[in-house]
Amino acid sequence: MDDFRFALRQLRKSSGFTLTAIGTLALGFAASLAIFAFVDAAFLQPLPFRDSVRLTGVYETVPLFPRSNLSYMDYQDWKRLNTVFSSLAAYQGSGATLTTAAGAERVPAARVSADLFRTLGVAPAVGRDFRDGEDRPGAAGTVLLSYGVWQSRFGGRDSVLGTSVTLNGNPFVVIGVLPREFSFSPAGPADFWLPLQPAAAGCDARRSCHNLYGVARLADGVTLPAAAANVKAVAAALEQQYPDSNRGQGSAVVELTEVIIGPVRPILGALAGGAALLLIIAAVNVAGLLIVRADGRRREIAVRSALGASRARIVRQLVVEGTVLVAASAAAGLAAADAGIRLLLSLVPPDMLGRMPFLRTAGLTGHTWIAASAIAAGAIALFAATPLLRLSPGRASAAALGEASRGSAGRTWSRAGRTMVIVELALATVLLTGGVLLTRSLLGLLRVDLGMDTSHVAMLEVYMPRRYNSDAQLIAAHQRVIERVQALPGVEAVGTTSVRPLQGGNTNWIRIDGRPYHGEHNEVNAREVDPGYFPTIRAQLARGRGFSAHDTADAPRVTIVNQAFVRTYFPGGADPIGQKLFYAPTTTTPPLEIVGVIDDIKENPLDAVTPPTMYTAYAQDVDSAFWLFVRSAQPEDAMVTELTAAVHALDPDLATSGGGQLSHLVDGSVPAYMRRSGAWLVGSFAACAWLLGVVGLYGVVAYSVGRRTREIGVRMALGAQRHSVAGMIVRDAGRVIAVGLVAGTIGAAGAARLAQTLLFGVRAWDPATLSGVALVLGTSALLASYVPARRAASVNPIEALRVE
Repeated sequence: MDDFRFALRQLRKSSGFTLTAIGTLALGFAASLAIFAFVDAAFLQPLPFRDSVRLTGVYETVPLFPRSNLSYMDYQDWKRLNTVFSSLAAYQGSGATLTTAAGAERVPAARVSADLFRTLGVAPAVGRDFRDGEDRPGAAGTVLLSYGVWQSRFGGRDSVLGTSVTLNGNPFVVIGVLPREFSFSPAGPADFWLPLQPAAAGCDARRSCHNLYGVARLADGVTLPAAAANVKAVAAALEQQYPDSNRGQGSAVVELTEVIIGPVRPILGALAGGAALLLIIAAVNVAGLLIVRADGRRREIAVRSALGASRARIVRQLVVEGTVLVAASAAAGLAAADAGIRLLLSLVPPDMLGRMPFLRTAGLTGHTWIAASAIAAGAIALFAATPLLRLSPGRASAAALGEASRGSAGRTWSRAGRTMVIVELALATVLLTGGVLLTRSLLGLLRVDLGMDTSHVAMLEVYMPRRYNSDAQLIAAHQRVIERVQALPGVEAVGTTSVRPLQGGNTNWIRIDGRPYHGEHNEVNAREVDPGYFPTIRAQLARGRGFSAHDTADAPRVTIVNQAFVRTYFPGGADPIGQKLFYAPTTTTPPLEIVGVIDDIKENPLDAVTPPTMYTAYAQDVDSAFWLFVRSAQPEDAMVTELTAAVHALDPDLATSGGGQLSHLVDGSVPAYMRRSGAWLVGSFAACAWLLGVVGLYGVVAYSVGRRTREIGVRMALGAQRHSVAGMIVRDAGRVIAVGLVAGTIGAAGAARLAQTLLFGVRAWDPATLSGVALVLGTSALLASYVPARRAASVNPIEALRVE
């Protein structure tokens, strides 16, 4: 307690040092712990499933999609033929139309096999699970509710069991409610969980149509490589048995943790590295402050040692002082980290948080407190040991006092000070380079040629009810929607597409008439659009014609392809206009004639290569759901409200969802968000590191100048010019700066290579970025050293020698 009280008096006495040290270290604590909380939620906390390490994602593979979804028929064969899974379940996050008293409403839903929840090891909180057979064709309709929808729509009443809800026009009986904490993000944030029940016709009935994903539990004693080998053998057998549909299709078995966490692994790794570097810089900076402070206490320690204080006694005092300093810093850092975690969570878009529900568990958990304790223990050890490097109780002799009185900078500048500055500048270079590269990647991503004009375009997805059970009825309803929307005030153009831009997915296999075909999977994106779609988004037709009102169901089938399609299947300048395509492998359906070529529209995510894409006329390739795009002079948000009202007024059973602005697809996309958040956070870390590095250099140079007062006075008394004295100080600092920048540049290039997956349109070893960062840091560091250099040049030699 005496040591504690003495430490408080010492820190209160040096309030400037104390506040600076606590603020600097608290900054490092806050950044590292806030990011660690997200790393903990993503990587360290187990998945909320029984024995989750034995759960795997199961995929088919094709060249275009390394993790492709399964066809229902392949899923059945994999389930029957594998010998490595104790269970293999399937799911599809599809959404559903809920019929209510107010009309149709689109709700998040998923189709799952009956054994999905048993595979995951999850039991309903209320009611029962699906029974075997309830996912087969013709079985009675049953449904499980999420805990959230049970509370919001059904008031959390147990009497909901046995009640009926109408989904997609069919009745389903509620049999159970899932636990509050349950989430299965690969299937999406579903509120209604329906049994798979494949249809007798449509996608589920075709082996070549892939719309499901698999999740499996490894059997006891089976390793992941063994499972992958077994499923690969099954896929090879199916390829031989069904060469038309399964040619070139492999398999992939991946840990479920990787399926769920994988997309955020690169960005969290980069942020964790940046936070760790900032913590190191803060610790080094405070260590430098302690070295400077230690020199001022050499007389005190020498006197205490001369009066009989043992080395252990002095070490204990220094440990207590370090503990007090770290405790105050940790308290402030934890408070700031907690606020930072809440802020970062609030910045995650709700739909993205729905796909990454594990992030909601980020906070000051037990793991975070352990990490904070470990950091604090390391900091206490560092801050107790640092003064001992400068203070040697055994040397409490005249030599110890004499060195201080001579005014020599001694080893402080030549060793510890130089090392501190080099480390800080090197780490600041790494952080600043990372922030610049991520910012350039984000800017490059936002400048990607989209092939369309996204301004002033509102969008809304529309779902037709099942009573429209013929193509003629669907076409007529589609046309009524278009006419109703065109009549709204301010509407300039209206068009529809089956899949919105930047979404990817929905592919077909094609073969070109007249060319040899051996069962290859020529996979292309497929979209059904109406004549108004391309003019609405202002896509440019490169050659040929667009769709027209004459491309009806009775007219010859036509298609428009993009430039990527032409480059892939008509290289060397061959003209695709007039060529005919078939959906592979058959040639029995009427062919589609290519009548136009459209400039590439960004159909896949921003950071993905635009694939070959074919567009067919809506009237010739009818779908019960479509995206409505409207160009209007009105604000997009207001337009969405009017669109929704107009569609529901036309038919209350028309369900809508996804209303928003086309421009937000770019700004709010996952690739843009990942790089934006990375650039913002790493950039913030870099700014703090730059400030700490420059301040640290200024402090070390200023301290060195103060300790060299007598030397400088002698030099000037012997004729040294003021500019030569200032140049000497700046040159000494310049050598240290150069070493730090060189080390940092090498480290930055290596770190950027590790984070290559986060970069877009910029190389890890980018000369412009690396040289620009070195120039900024070098210039600011030299300016920081110039201020104390000028002070040194203004020393009056007579006064300096008189004081000494």
